[in-house]
Amino acid sequence: MKLFQQGMALFLSWCLMLAGVQGGYAQAPAQALQQSPQQLQQLVAPIALYPDGLVAQILAAASYPDEVVEAETWLQKHKNLTGDKLAKEVNKQHWDNSVKALTQFPQVLANMNQNLAWTSELGDAYVNQQQNVTQAIQTMRQKAQQAGNLKTTPQENVTTQGQTIVIQPAAPDVVYVPQYDPWLAYGYPLDAFPGWYPFPGLFLGGPGIAFGLGFGIGLYAGFGWGWHNWGYDWHGGGRVVYNHNTYISHSRSIVNRSNFHAASFNHSSNSHGGNFGARGTHSSAFSGFNHGGFARASSFRGGSSFGGFHGGGFGGGFHGGGGGFHGGGGGRR
Repeated sequence: MKLFQQGMALFLSWCLMLAGVQGGYAQAPAQALQQSPQQLQQLVAPIALYPDGLVAQILAAASYPDEVVEAETWLQKHKNLTGDKLAKEVNKQHWDNSVKALTQFPQVLANMNQNLAWTSELGDAYVNQQQNVTQAIQTMRQKAQQAGNLKTTPQENVTTQGQTIVIQPAAPDVVYVPQYDPWLAYGYPLDAFPGWYPFPGLFLGGPGIAFGLGFGIGLYAGFGWGWHNWGYDWHGGGRVVYNHNTYISHSRSIVNRSNFHAASFNHSSNSHGGNFGARGTHSSAFSGFNHGGFARASSFRGGSSFGGFHGGGFGGGFHGGGGGFHGGGGGRR
């Protein structure tokens, strides 16, 4: 499995290079298609009800799908590391700080790795349709709230600020990740993202929301990528905030089409955002993830639960939540 996983990451890298060769010499990129509001709502449904800081980390890390794969593989090889020792070793890695931050939430990282097609689409949408993604998240929160599924609990505080719904941990040192079926929690059934598989500990059968594991974040406070360095500014178009500034992805896996300047391949690869060339399509070099092709064919990786279930103390210890622990799912809906 690990060899296949590494091979997949290498294959995706080659896809990116080929995309750059094909598009890097174009005189001007074709008009890129945009995800519709309904498509974006489907895309953000699995994370829209997460605490704001975790949403910020996930959106940023989703623009680095190759590093998500690397980090999950690395965690699997270092299961013996916990707490401060794990944090120190993670800090040495070359990954983006958002990917490092998600090692505090190993199940979330494993889910992104398992559902890599969804992850890359989410990253592409955030990089290229940031304001629309922000609106989609708020729309889904409003729907969940209207359905009676989003409210303040002992695990998290849900507040409304004007038209904005904010979700924050109830305790300063423990973050609970809600468990829910992203296709049933919003008051009406949604079409599941094709090839998306539920991950144990994050999925709850039925239309409600529960809380199982809490992740301690205190051990990561001394690192620049820890929990308290992340946030989401819902106003002014919405943006991920890192260290009190707007987070800017420098991924070489997701093409930032708004910053693309057609020239040569070498120029593209050095441009802001690491563009590998104009695609002129809906997605980046991962466009097959949404329109068939390689990623659709490879979406079975969700069924094989790559990386497995992390039960140990990656997050500095677990605390049982009010809803108990629900293993959830495992099969395709």
